[in-house]
Amino acid sequence: VSPAADPAVISPQDPTLLIGSSLVATCTVSPDFPLKAEDLYWTLNGRRLPAASYTALGPSTLSVALARLNGSRQQSGDNLVCHSRDGGILAGSCLYVGLPPEKPVNITCWSKNMKDLTCKWAPGTEGETFLHTNYTLKYKRRWYGQDNTCQEYHTAGTYSCHIPKDLALFTPYEIWVEASNRLGVAVSDVVMLDILDVVTTDPPSDVHVSRVGDLEDQLSVRWSSPPALKDFLFQAKYQIQYRVEDSSEWKVVDDVGNQTSCRLAGLRPGTVYFVQVRCNPFSIYGSKKAGIWSDWSNPTAASTPRSERVAGGCDPKGGEQNTTLRRELKQFFGWVKKHAYGCSNLGIKLYDQWRVWLQKSHKTRNQV
Repeated sequence: VSPAADPAVISPQDPTLLIGSSLVATCTVSPDFPLKAEDLYWTLNGRRLPAASYTALGPSTLSVALARLNGSRQQSGDNLVCHSRDGGILAGSCLYVGLPPEKPVNITCWSKNMKDLTCKWAPGTEGETFLHTNYTLKYKRRWYGQDNTCQEYHTAGTYSCHIPKDLALFTPYEIWVEASNRLGVAVSDVVMLDILDVVTTDPPSDVHVSRVGDLEDQLSVRWSSPPALKDFLFQAKYQIQYRVEDSSEWKVVDDVGNQTSCRLAGLRPGTVYFVQVRCNPFSIYGSKKAGIWSDWSNPTAASTPRSERVAGGCDPKGGEQNTTLRRELKQFFGWVKKHAYGCSNLGIKLYDQWRVWLQKSHKTRNQV
């Protein structure tokens, strides 16, 4: 027997079929091997196929009939193998069973530095084709550009590609995605955009959350503008979201505007809050688009002061008395500065007047 001779040949070899198709495959043993059709059997992905599906088509040829094929279990193809009676492998074929690709949808793009572009998409309504499917993102300048192909895939997820450089400003681009597999090609709708209309940023950095003196219901939030935009002509607006430590529900503050600080009010005393900030650059070089929000910054935690109101009839501890006294003295001297003139009136009468004012203030606040 020649060493180069194949023991057998399977036909068809490595076919591609639609889901639901039927197939009749044949295994023909080489004349150099003393094997007959009755010495053969078939397996599919290691599972022996029933003898009822076999037909001897000649002394050394055995066929197998496969009906209503399901999608391939692996994208490299299902293994259909012809064996000799002792289990030896005589020949093999890969079955590719699946669907043609669908038109890619939901193309969205963004730029972090006005020189690059990242795009992502969805593979279609069904998505799963059971076959290896290639996705190619293409782009060109509108009107006079030539087609270009994106090279850096999977940068922002499975269906994404990054164009790092060589993009022009003030120029509309056409962008589309082509999907291809063994059963066909599908092309997405064309998206048109200008780089300036899809600029976004990294989240704001250096987010700090701190107490506002002894105010029990407020926290101060400060942050820095994203570094990448400091050299750009842009307007930025910010959003804040915050939640209580033991809650998953975020409250959003929309009206922060272009400032890089904000005070949260109406909070619960003695409570830990998590705070995040994000940025939206807009009106870059006159762009009329609304801009794209950045991701949220990492959560920053801080707690509001505990309420000093004591339930029941217990007296506060010495440390709490000192704190209360210091606060009242601070309030008193602040009131004196506004209502007393010179030092001649500074005495017990003035202190009594302040106590009356303080009581009226507490009464008014409680009523509100």
